[in-house]
Amino acid sequence: MEILKSSDIKSKDFGFAARRGKYFDINDIINKGKAINDDDIRKFEKLDVIYRALCAVLYNFVPTSGHPGGSISSGRFVSSVLYNVLDFDIKDPFRDDADLVVYAAGHKALGLYAMFALRNELVRAFKPELLPEEKFQMRLEDLLGFRRNPVNDLPLFHKYNAKALDGHPTPATPHVKIATGASGVGDTAAFGLALGAIDYFGENSPQIHVIEGEGGMTPGRVAEALAAASAMRLHNIKFHIDFNQASIDSNRVCREGEQKGDYVQWNPMELCYLHDFNVIYVDDGKDFGKVAAAQQFAKNLDNKMPTAIVYRTVKGWKYGIEGRASHGAGHKMNSDGYYQACSEFEDAFGVKVPRFEGNAESVNIEKCFYDTLMCIRGAIEKDKDFSMFADAINESKVRLNKLNRKPKANPTDLKALYKDNILNEKEIPAELNIKPGDVTTLRGVLGSSLGYINKKSGGAVLGVAADLLGSTSVNLVGTGFHDGFYDSVDNPDSRILAVGGICEDAIGGMMAGLSAFGKHIGVSSSYGAFISAMEHTAARLHGIGEQNKVMHFGGNYNTWILINAHAGLKTGEDGPTHADPQCLQLIQENFPPGILITLTPWEPGEIWTLLAAGLKLRPAILSPFVTRPNEPVIDREKLGIAPASEASKGVYALRKADPNQHLDGSVILQESGVTIEFITKVLPMLDKEGYNLNIYHISSAELYDAHPKEEREALLPYTVRRSALGITGFTLPTMYKWITGFEARYNILHPFRKGYYLAAVLQKVFCTRPDLMQKACFQK
Repeated sequence: MEILKSSDIKSKDFGFAARRGKYFDINDIINKGKAINDDDIRKFEKLDVIYRALCAVLYNFVPTSGHPGGSISSGRFVSSVLYNVLDFDIKDPFRDDADLVVYAAGHKALGLYAMFALRNELVRAFKPELLPEEKFQMRLEDLLGFRRNPVNDLPLFHKYNAKALDGHPTPATPHVKIATGASGVGDTAAFGLALGAIDYFGENSPQIHVIEGEGGMTPGRVAEALAAASAMRLHNIKFHIDFNQASIDSNRVCREGEQKGDYVQWNPMELCYLHDFNVIYVDDGKDFGKVAAAQQFAKNLDNKMPTAIVYRTVKGWKYGIEGRASHGAGHKMNSDGYYQACSEFEDAFGVKVPRFEGNAESVNIEKCFYDTLMCIRGAIEKDKDFSMFADAINESKVRLNKLNRKPKANPTDLKALYKDNILNEKEIPAELNIKPGDVTTLRGVLGSSLGYINKKSGGAVLGVAADLLGSTSVNLVGTGFHDGFYDSVDNPDSRILAVGGICEDAIGGMMAGLSAFGKHIGVSSSYGAFISAMEHTAARLHGIGEQNKVMHFGGNYNTWILINAHAGLKTGEDGPTHADPQCLQLIQENFPPGILITLTPWEPGEIWTLLAAGLKLRPAILSPFVTRPNEPVIDREKLGIAPASEASKGVYALRKADPNQHLDGSVILQESGVTIEFITKVLPMLDKEGYNLNIYHISSAELYDAHPKEEREALLPYTVRRSALGITGFTLPTMYKWITGFEARYNILHPFRKGYYLAAVLQKVFCTRPDLMQKACFQK
């Protein structure tokens, strides 16, 4: 057989098939007419001079932190968003119907703070009546808190009640809805916000303007989220991409022309177009005329697909340091380079920024910082050209009111869950049809319970699984609603989502963002072995965001339900790659109190009780661990054990020892597999042999911790913990809270006790050999 060489075959060009999304070049658009006149462009140019000076100032007085380069390269298109197209109300940062700007590129926080403070200052100078009370403003004075710990003792920080501004954005800052900055999570969460907005408001929904760079698009979860956004037709997404080709380590992130990219071989236009976005390419992101035209064109596009605008920019433009060198670094404090970066501002406005004098004590540095901010304030107040931008902010509110955005017909009603006593953990709803002696699955009862809640809330629960809808029973969330996957245009009444397929990363971020919008409970599900690790970052950022929102502005946490399905030993037939005992350890008690609650039911009868109790506490994340196989609904009365409603306490005595007899010991159980085997098989054998035991079950560490100290002691006395035998289907550290004695800890039975991962046959031995479990527990 003759071997063909590649030179014998002519290759063919391979292009994209027809897309719903369309590609546009700004030069074709701008030839049809301008979106902004020359005088307005002149004023935007002046505003950008101040903005870039403010970026330089922020980095100068908080050196070795912040990212001046990307903040500067994105400044022009962000300012155009704020003053040309954003429909919002500066007086009310929490208006549900307002457009949002989301800095998914959280490292551009320096730019966000500078941009929002500058916007506030323009309004203060020319239309102060538009501003809310100080708490809801982002003032120039607040910049004194850039990357400052709130407990610092700097005098001006306290005198002006400055906000402590984190290095990456959080909802502690007015008009910031979510915490962002961690490896693409900002994009996924921003797209989740867009999903929440479009599902609640319908066609006339708020627009979500997402700020990102090409480097921030390289994490895999971003491609997953792009796929989801186009599949669901989230056409309220405006994805603004700062294409400057510079990251921390590279000056050519993407392939460009014939030159390969250091990281990826696509450019942002190709990646977005691949995923069926509309794409508008702006070849010069410094040209205000082109930027404004692209944004106005995007606003008027009506093909029901999300839109990306890609701006070719220069990172650190005119700062004196460009490219990757300006990503996380800048000029040294009060250096010639810093003052040179401010010189354009000085020349344009006939001012001189203060020169630092004296010793480099923190108090002196802060004083110079403040004086520099006041220099900028003075330049703004004296220039009437800037009144145009205050007028634009006023007009944005007028436009928003004129849009008259209303919830769609029969909107979701999440509040109904909390005001109508639906979440009664003491009584299982009759609709769930859970009867002792029946056989079902924990996952199935969880899915049905969420479906019940969904009906009661008018469809406020949206569910998604990593290609495991039926397998994890999340499909039951959509029971009674439209079949098929959600599509904002063709199937908006479905409650089941498709997020890229097997994409736990994007699923977690999008459900966090969906929940953060405040009108829904997002539900994500996959194997506990995968999801607990892969959605941990999204959960952490959601917790950070919700906590900051509540701490600074009040309200409640918005709950996302993260289901660790197929958890525990009874997934053993899939092997140790899937039956992972470590999943609980990754998240249980690894968040501040009240942020995340884990639920570890052992039988189907506990599901509703724990779900209702958990939701009533309004955590940011509620994380149930449920198994895959069929299990009996335990007839507790017949077995003489406590009712399932006791599970809501987090820890409870399944059975107390007879106080009139000698106490043989106490057993503390955790995880469904071991508890079912112990209660249904081991305990009868121990009873037959006359053992008098306390039997406890751990149903939720965090629900237990929510009780006062005295109640916790009554539920599980420390005298019991010192000597009890612990048995868990999770890892050893998850029992340290419950078993405190040195010898008792040595005796804990757990899956890794023998020093290796459990294969299927060993999982079954651990779970289904009551004789061995009995022997391990007690011998007369």
